[in-house]
Amino acid sequence: MNWRRWGIAALAVVVGGLALVWHFYWYYLPGMIASITDPVHATREIAWQKGPATPLKRQRPPNIVFILADDLGFNDLSFNGGGVADGAVPTPNIDAIGHDGVIFTEGYAGNATCAPSRAAIMTGRYATRFGFEFTPTPKAFEQIVGHYHQGTRIPIYHQELEADLPSVAEEKVPDSEIMIPALLKTVGYHTIFLGKWHLGETEDTQPEHRGFDEALGFLPGASRYADSSDPGIVESRQDFDPIDKFLWANLDFAVRFNGGPRFTPSEYMTDYLADEAVEAIHANRNRPFFIYLAFNAVHTPLQALKSDYDALPGIKNHRLRVYAAMVRDLDRAVGRVMAALKAQGLDDNTLVIFTSDNGGANYIGLPDINKPYRGWKATFFEGGIHVPFFMRWPGHIPAGASYHYPVAHVDIFATAAGVAGAKMPTDRVMDGVDLMPFIQGRDTARPHQTLFFRSGPYKTLLDGDWKLQVSQHPLKNWLFNLKDDPTERHDLSASDPVEVASLTTVLNKIDGEQAKPSWPSLFEAPIPIDHPLSYPDHKNDTVIYWAN
Repeated sequence: MNWRRWGIAALAVVVGGLALVWHFYWYYLPGMIASITDPVHATREIAWQKGPATPLKRQRPPNIVFILADDLGFNDLSFNGGGVADGAVPTPNIDAIGHDGVIFTEGYAGNATCAPSRAAIMTGRYATRFGFEFTPTPKAFEQIVGHYHQGTRIPIYHQELEADLPSVAEEKVPDSEIMIPALLKTVGYHTIFLGKWHLGETEDTQPEHRGFDEALGFLPGASRYADSSDPGIVESRQDFDPIDKFLWANLDFAVRFNGGPRFTPSEYMTDYLADEAVEAIHANRNRPFFIYLAFNAVHTPLQALKSDYDALPGIKNHRLRVYAAMVRDLDRAVGRVMAALKAQGLDDNTLVIFTSDNGGANYIGLPDINKPYRGWKATFFEGGIHVPFFMRWPGHIPAGASYHYPVAHVDIFATAAGVAGAKMPTDRVMDGVDLMPFIQGRDTARPHQTLFFRSGPYKTLLDGDWKLQVSQHPLKNWLFNLKDDPTERHDLSASDPVEVASLTTVLNKIDGEQAKPSWPSLFEAPIPIDHPLSYPDHKNDTVIYWAN
């Protein structure tokens, strides 16, 4: 019965082949499922709701435009004399928001990764107060990152917690939390969201169910900027980075409008979001509005317009040149939004806020993006949480101002409420404060005596000029005096144990007020503080382990 033997052999080859394919390509599964259950349709036009045909006769409160960049490094902008590739890419439009208003020299993110930082922004509270401690990610993502290692450092993977991880759609900000748009709607604002959400994917937690009247963007934590087949696009793929590997395998070039089906944007994502923001401004020029414009630039995957890439021939490193081209386009996009406000006569009556959700990421392999600070996204060293932070409101914020006490993303909620005349919630702890009295000099005290950050067993406290970082992996404290040592070069933990003890008491008290995480982190990944992922590790590297 040779045919039977051949049949069994053939079946074994097929099964073996499928097993081999599964072994190497299993992480494509989330994208494959999404393409079937949530397909991407053809480009469609957006019809923004139109406000009144004529302006309100009464004096109206200021419009609020909040522009959030994604993973933008402190040194990616030229406002402080820096800029990508030693200043090869000026960012005049973004810089102008600060130069025409206030630059917060000590601006801090809500967290060192995207989603918890965005949750802190939208609620005015530490995201750890309501369990949104870790970034929502699919299990396949956590598995690939949690098992990936190069060199001698191996991630800690908690397989025993896999059963406790909900679907990524259910990893969300609780319904009990009040978000900025919902608060502003109580005083008559029309509220609009564009871009990256990353705060929940269930029907009741999408932006149009959390206070936004209109929402155009994507729900997960990243998106492609264009189709790879587009001849007008240049890409950089980082083969040393497991995150990049997962994103290229699973991301689509797609958005959705008001919870509808996904469709293909009509142009490069950064330009598309900016141009739709311009249209939304025009449609709402005669009523007060709040626009949350959450660009995914310059988050991976790295895709740039070829026209921007070609404009930077002096940058020889391909990856850096693609990244620089993305920053160039982001600045131009912000400029179009600012020009639209001026064209509609809204420039003087609009509070514009610009910041980044966290610092630049080590996994893109570029060494200077957070210069002069140490650390990266996913660390509480300054490179991960010390971010560009500007506000502009002509006639209310003096042009050319600098503010030097620490402020934070949690302050955006209270500041927006203050200028809009909305009442702050009184039934919960609010961590943010209205920054306007401090900017205008009506309050000369510090806005915050303390700021707190936590991701799993890694915690950080800012208290006055002091900064204490507490880590379990490795078991270590770092103590810095940021007034004397703003770039964290001199660890004082061994020489000043009294200060460590005092700050630990304060940290533990605040830590005890936070909620338990709503879902677990499956991995803790080692992150060298002083070099990017593309560089070889050294035995004397300073390393932290980041939970998710």
